[in-house]
Amino acid sequence: MQVPATLLVALLLLIAAFALGSLVTGASYLEATLPGGLPLGNALTAIGLCAIAGSAVALSARGTVLRMFSVASLVGAAAWLPVSIALAGNLNLNFSGGRGVAWATFTLAVLAAVLGVLVWALAAALLARHRRSGTA
Repeated sequence: MQVPATLLVALLLLIAAFALGSLVTGASYLEATLPGGLPLGNALTAIGLCAIAGSAVALSARGTVLRMFSVASLVGAAAWLPVSIALAGNLNLNFSGGRGVAWATFTLAVLAAVLGVLVWALAAALLARHRRSGTA
């Protein structure tokens, strides 16, 4: 059974909104530790980034430049947690020295990519819907 793209996009954006809301409010459950020692907040951040990027992939048409950038942003979002752990040298993402600056730069680049591609994908989807309706 295939999930309709609009339902998938809505679900992914709901997941991203939950992750963002949790992070912005500083929810106490973010400090919970998952099996293996990873804090839930770090996992939820990675899931939120991937959900945003996945929404752009679901909205973009196959074979387009938008799809290529959407997939690239999803790869970047999926790499965020492993790269963060490698830069920090620990699961809690506690940084020392210049690695914190490198991590902040990488994080901002991933965030800008996923948000930029999502806006692009939403605009393209709205334009395509407008053209299909015959009012263009």
